[in-house]
Amino acid sequence: MVRLDSIWLEGTSQSGKTTRLVEQFCQWMQKPKGKQVQQRLNLQLAEPAVLVMAANDDNRRVLVDRLVAATSGKYPIRAKTPLGFFQDEVILFWPLLISLLNLKAQFPVRLRPETEQELATMLWKEQLDTSFISGISEYRLVRRILDLLQLAAYSGTPCEDIKTVLEQGLVESEGGGELENEAIARMLIEWRSWCWQRGLLTYGIITELYYQHLLPDPHYQEHLLRRYRYVLADDVDDYPGVARYLFEFLLDRSVVGAFSYNLDGGIRLGLGSDPQYLADLRSRCIVETLHQSPLQSLADTLAVPVVELVTEPLTLLTLPNTMQSLQTTSRADLLRETAMAIIQAVELGEVQPQEVAIIAPGLDAIARYTLVEILSKKGIIVAPINDQRPLNSYPIVRGLLTLLALVYPGLGRLVDRDAVAEMLVVLSQDTSTQNAHKIDPVRAGLLADACFEPHPDRPNLLPHTAYDRWDRLGYDATTTYEQILQWIEKQKAQQELRLLPSPISLLDRAIQDFLWKDNNLPYDLVAALRELLETAQHYWEVDVRLRQIEASDAPVNATIAQFIQLLRRGTITANPYPVRPIGAASRAVTLATIFQYRSSRRAHRWQFWLDASSPLWLSGGAATLFGANLFLQHRFARPWTAEDAKQADEERLQRIIRDLLARVGERVYLCHSDLAVNGQEQLGPLLNLVNASIPVASEVAATPESLELTK
Repeated sequence: MVRLDSIWLEGTSQSGKTTRLVEQFCQWMQKPKGKQVQQRLNLQLAEPAVLVMAANDDNRRVLVDRLVAATSGKYPIRAKTPLGFFQDEVILFWPLLISLLNLKAQFPVRLRPETEQELATMLWKEQLDTSFISGISEYRLVRRILDLLQLAAYSGTPCEDIKTVLEQGLVESEGGGELENEAIARMLIEWRSWCWQRGLLTYGIITELYYQHLLPDPHYQEHLLRRYRYVLADDVDDYPGVARYLFEFLLDRSVVGAFSYNLDGGIRLGLGSDPQYLADLRSRCIVETLHQSPLQSLADTLAVPVVELVTEPLTLLTLPNTMQSLQTTSRADLLRETAMAIIQAVELGEVQPQEVAIIAPGLDAIARYTLVEILSKKGIIVAPINDQRPLNSYPIVRGLLTLLALVYPGLGRLVDRDAVAEMLVVLSQDTSTQNAHKIDPVRAGLLADACFEPHPDRPNLLPHTAYDRWDRLGYDATTTYEQILQWIEKQKAQQELRLLPSPISLLDRAIQDFLWKDNNLPYDLVAALRELLETAQHYWEVDVRLRQIEASDAPVNATIAQFIQLLRRGTITANPYPVRPIGAASRAVTLATIFQYRSSRRAHRWQFWLDASSPLWLSGGAATLFGANLFLQHRFARPWTAEDAKQADEERLQRIIRDLLARVGERVYLCHSDLAVNGQEQLGPLLNLVNASIPVASEVAATPESLELTK
């Protein structure tokens, strides 16, 4: 067989790495080398011969679209994230794992993180009460312990070795006492065993099952090599370390690879990725270094002086006009001035909305609302990246949860008059008028006060005539209220006769009868309702599995109560879909945190760096999981010192600056306010940049028009 050499593409952001990968894919498809390779690369098979991987799901969709466009859709392409691939393989070869681990024969169910958290808390309740010192909430403690299992799996560390890693790497001041480490290790092994017995899978368990049991198995290896002759992986600097085991296995067996590596990447460092460990694959490939960006960016001219200004505060340098600053005293003024600068530029034709990005180390609700409100009043749409609002923040979702509590018995303590009034409003949508309701908030409040009967077991709604001045309600309100009342009574009767299959059916009926019928709901509400039904479906799927295994006869209303309380804690969010907006939404200003923007791999003509003097720039605005540094292979199980933390923060900040500058074509605005939201003076690491930049005249924020916009 003719040997094809693997390639390693490295370069900075926007240097053409993905484009080169697409070209390589086309070469593989159009010019297979050697007769034996041609036979194995059977392009008529439904199963692709190329394993395609991307760092996250958004990038995966973009990569698939580019590959399909480049090959005119002639070849079957299935792209996955590393974790998505591990999950598919574990589920596909679950019968093999059953025999290897002597598990119970049942189809596996993947746990969502919020369900994983809840079940682990219940399993560990006794140990959490007795084994750990106070000072950290139970929720954070459970999340931290579960994250350790996930980090260990991503690094290729067996669960049994976590205790040793913690003992070697944690000092007592970090909560790493010997007794505590032993308890954590014991709890994780117990949790893993508990999940195995019930066929429940988490990301950590999936990853460990794949690299520790599935990948070493000869039968699986045979199937894997039969399916794939090429591997194409984009942005491997964001992959977990265990992905290297898979790549090395394939490369050792004559599978040809093409990998791209961002020198300024490592976006998920601290969240499970191990860029330095993946970079060692470089030695097994022909290295191509891409220098020239196909798109114009400021990185070539500004990256060196900007990094120098940040790392050497005493440097005397004035930045060019391509990097200017917006400076105010208060943050409220800063948000207003930032929005007005964008409005003015769009109105003057200097830039289009879709060519502008607002990037911040952290985005609070006030900043999001203010920017969206001011810009939208001028007809400029704002598109937040991955704007995940808690499901419970939607009135429609809260109304449906109240409906559950009214139909099923034993849930009366979860409903009150205010919740009933809100439910009456959201279920009485007037399809003839946009954003109108047949029962307005005032009438809903009157009805709730007069007609709602609280009861711990059977809360009840009385007829509208229970209100002695019901004639004041009006025909539309009373008619709609009676329809809602009759619908609830009908569902109660069916529930008592066991004709209501599940709470999911009730939610679906309510959506169809009250919300979806003759009504075009806004996109964000459709996304929220979809996520609600998917969450409910998942929750009851897990509940059914646990009842089967444990022969539980717990009442259904107990599960419903837990479900309602889970959503009310705000831990479940609605994920907007699709990723790439269409129509007017595609001509929108991008709003994102640093982490979200870098993960999306986007580029814009103009960038506005919001809160440029915030100390959060040093951490990149992204969380770092507890103990993540202990599982990096180049410093495995070594204690993380203050000096290590300082160096890591500085290196991350330099990567962020170079990465953002590589993604901007013409101009950067440093948006600085002297005071933060909490009133404290802002003295972050980019303050020297602000001082060295040319301030933009601030008259724009003081015009009568701008003041009118912010009223």
